[in-house]
Amino acid sequence: MGFFIGTDVGGTFTDLWVAERDGRARVFKSPTTADVMGGVINAVQLAAEHFKLDFKTFCSGIERFGHGTTVGLNALLTGNGAPTLVITTAGFGDTLEIGRMRRQTAGLSELEVCDWMLHERYAPLVPRERVMEVVERIDANGRVLQKLNEEAFRTDLEKWRRRNVEAVAICTLWATTNPVHELSLERIVRETLTGAFVTLSHQISPVVGEYARMGTTVANAMLGPIAGRYLALLESTLRDAGMRVPILMMTSAGGVLPTRLLNDRPAVAIFSGPAAGVMGSIAVGKQRGERNILSVDIGGTSFDVGVIVNGQPMMRSSIDLAGADISVPSIDVASIGAGGGSLASVNFGDLSVGPQSAGANPGPACYGRGGLKPTSTDADLVLGVLDADYFIGGRMKLDVTRAKQAIEEHIASPLGITVPAAAWGIREVLDNKMADLLRRVTIERGHDPRDFVLYANGGAGPSHAWVLARELGLDRFVIPAAATAQSAFGTANSDLGLTVTRPYYLRLSGRVEPTAEELNTLLETINAAIYDANTALALADAVELHCEVSLALRYRGQAHNLDVVWGESNSTVVTDAKSAFSKTIARFESAYETVFGKGAGSADAGFELLSVRVIGKGQLPIPDMVGEGELMQEIGKRDVVFDDPAKPVATTIYRTTLPRPGQSVSGPCIIEYPGQSVVVPPGAWAAADAQGHLEVRLTA
Repeated sequence: MGFFIGTDVGGTFTDLWVAERDGRARVFKSPTTADVMGGVINAVQLAAEHFKLDFKTFCSGIERFGHGTTVGLNALLTGNGAPTLVITTAGFGDTLEIGRMRRQTAGLSELEVCDWMLHERYAPLVPRERVMEVVERIDANGRVLQKLNEEAFRTDLEKWRRRNVEAVAICTLWATTNPVHELSLERIVRETLTGAFVTLSHQISPVVGEYARMGTTVANAMLGPIAGRYLALLESTLRDAGMRVPILMMTSAGGVLPTRLLNDRPAVAIFSGPAAGVMGSIAVGKQRGERNILSVDIGGTSFDVGVIVNGQPMMRSSIDLAGADISVPSIDVASIGAGGGSLASVNFGDLSVGPQSAGANPGPACYGRGGLKPTSTDADLVLGVLDADYFIGGRMKLDVTRAKQAIEEHIASPLGITVPAAAWGIREVLDNKMADLLRRVTIERGHDPRDFVLYANGGAGPSHAWVLARELGLDRFVIPAAATAQSAFGTANSDLGLTVTRPYYLRLSGRVEPTAEELNTLLETINAAIYDANTALALADAVELHCEVSLALRYRGQAHNLDVVWGESNSTVVTDAKSAFSKTIARFESAYETVFGKGAGSADAGFELLSVRVIGKGQLPIPDMVGEGELMQEIGKRDVVFDDPAKPVATTIYRTTLPRPGQSVSGPCIIEYPGQSVVVPPGAWAAADAQGHLEVRLTA
């Protein structure tokens, strides 16, 4: 018996998706523990018990173990990274303090940006007193203008030997062009601060832009000791129990890699959880033959959206986190503070929902854990969407009375309306906020949302999907079989993926074309990146290796760039560099007008090429999914509010753990899974496909 496993560590629950070799799959959930690893081990134990195996026997049968986590993300957000020393060029010690114009607002929502009290929310990742300047200088062409005084540096570094330094971030000026000084500094640091985790900027973030490069280097250094210890302990524990395969860690860019390839660069996995959710939707899309997908995930605190176009996720070259810009390739996941725990309030006669959240503790008022303010979950309970006795499959009871009291006191009474009307208003406000975000990531980027299929994931996604689909003008949506654990599913069904970035700066004025020498240097840079990607993936035992190449381009003088596929058909073999470059420029101009509007571009301004990016991919075996489910059993009816709080509708309630392929039901109905409730509105119908994914059609 072989098992394919995917795990994802969330703030409240650790999810585990496991499939047998024949494709039959199950989902298990265990509370996330403070040490993170405990929640994962407990979830594996639950799976072993389900299959009536002892822990070691189960672990010895694991053929693949995918993993995603928010450990790094939470460490940076809470300021709990490892004590870090920053070493940089003399005169640039204030880089983290100065940042960019928007450093104090980076990562804030639209509403939060307007609150000036929040503009000092995030201090620099490392305080100024832990930044050390060294006398050295290299210019933009890589020439050494001032040689590094190694003896002076060694003497200054001795002062830090007893100052609790666990990590060192080295970021010198123009190290991306010539890293000789960073390499010398690293050698001395390893000799002096034995055991410290060391990160070099030209290795982790080889891009132009001092602030983002330093921020990325510092973030990676801060996470090194934390992520390294946790992953090493988890892998050794599972190996001692008999697991013979490596842990495959999901990266922010959407591929998985053995932990040994990520030990020195944990920053590339900061957004592994959200990225895994999008990759899970791509895997479901392959099974169903759908390539344009809006992957949404509604959890307790946030609403996350990933856009998948022609089978590929939209990407971004940096992320905003804790007030810092971190330059790591990442799936572009847009988020707002909107989820089951979003707090509702009335301010100056206006009803607002989120971005503040009740979290898991005390949580919504209906949890009975001390929460007094109403949330989206309280509203859904009052409206009949949730069953008070079957929350999380009956493992938790909800208190309807507390929910009504909270809504009455904080919403209904101040607005002078009934409790059902107030609950309906909470849902309306929340749904419209989420629909607005979906419009921003589609319409405002040149996409027609009607060309996409909505995939609803997360604990609350299936109950709100019908409203979101209707708001976007869609006639259907899909609830994946593993919707409550889609990120875990994604870690178990993604290919190996490694992103290699190499700096290459080329500035062209007007309509001037690059010289033959410049094109040759570009090809050399691309080929070197391809070689590095293939070499690393070969260590991961990847099969059917292939690489995708893109260039970071912008119009001359602009601050932001677009990543554009290189050459024709993304082939890594180029015989005519001049023709390939021309096609890439044409593709950039087309993409620019798609994003910013027809006529927005200007070839007369010239172009700037900033870097080369190679994404190496290698296929991994995955199980053939089999939707061996159970009939959706009708258990009764209850009144549910859909569009008019004064006219609740008698709604049929079904229950299942996984719907049997081919079964269909008509609305109005609610299909209750152990961790989610799928709302099928009046006039709609739902049917399960061969893999157990549920498609809901809003029109007959």
